[in-house]
Amino acid sequence: MGSKKTYKNDHQFNDYRIGLGKRLFDIIFSALALIVFSPFLLLIIISIKLTSRGQLLFKSERVGTGYDIFTFYKFRTMYKGADKERVRLSELNEYLISHKKNSVGFINIENCPECELGKPCSPSLFIDGIEICENLYLRKKRERLLETTFFKVKDDPRITTVGKFLRNTNLDEFPQFINVLKGDMSIVGNRPIPLYEADKLTTDEWSYRFLAPAGITGLWQVHKDNKLKAENRIRLDNQYAMVGSPKQDLIIILKTIPALFRIRKALY
Repeated sequence: MGSKKTYKNDHQFNDYRIGLGKRLFDIIFSALALIVFSPFLLLIIISIKLTSRGQLLFKSERVGTGYDIFTFYKFRTMYKGADKERVRLSELNEYLISHKKNSVGFINIENCPECELGKPCSPSLFIDGIEICENLYLRKKRERLLETTFFKVKDDPRITTVGKFLRNTNLDEFPQFINVLKGDMSIVGNRPIPLYEADKLTTDEWSYRFLAPAGITGLWQVHKDNKLKAENRIRLDNQYAMVGSPKQDLIIILKTIPALFRIRKALY
């Protein structure tokens, strides 16, 4: 795969590479997909160019396998200059909104499942005049950090008409087969994430996900619950990194196929 920029200087991550068997499968699968769907991809290209201004492909730096940084490709689904609007829309982030109630003012010692018969499982903290179980507070704080790491806006106004169709059918993901051919990604793995998200996932507990290949699809993408909390998503990523196998990859691919043409609920 050659020399790459790495987000984190750690030999246990830098030494990781995709196995030969998996790599051969990735190349064959990606090449066939691009060839078979080339007529349809041509229609997508024409539609994007005719309906909005801007580049055909959306390119961004992502953190993948072993904290390698690479250029990630998708069909452009937003209007030109949409990246600049992200800050303005931050208050509409669904992950942030769904966890507003996890702020300190809504946490009290009675919510802790580990505290029994009124006996605290850890020392109590007093924040803004509220008594809080320390274990519960620290757990909620970690959850809060994860939930605010990811970004998704319902009915995002930055998305074009064609882009909405591409997103709803996941067809905007097709250029990632080019990433697979280049060796940046695998067909199955953990989704590569933007630098600002990776910056919050550098603890030992969360960084295991980077020991797996960066993938187009993965374990949490085919999970029955499309509205997984961020902490559970990371847990599934860690699970794949530790127990991933060719058999599991095949199962994930088979589960992904029917998902390609359904409404997308949660992808990066």
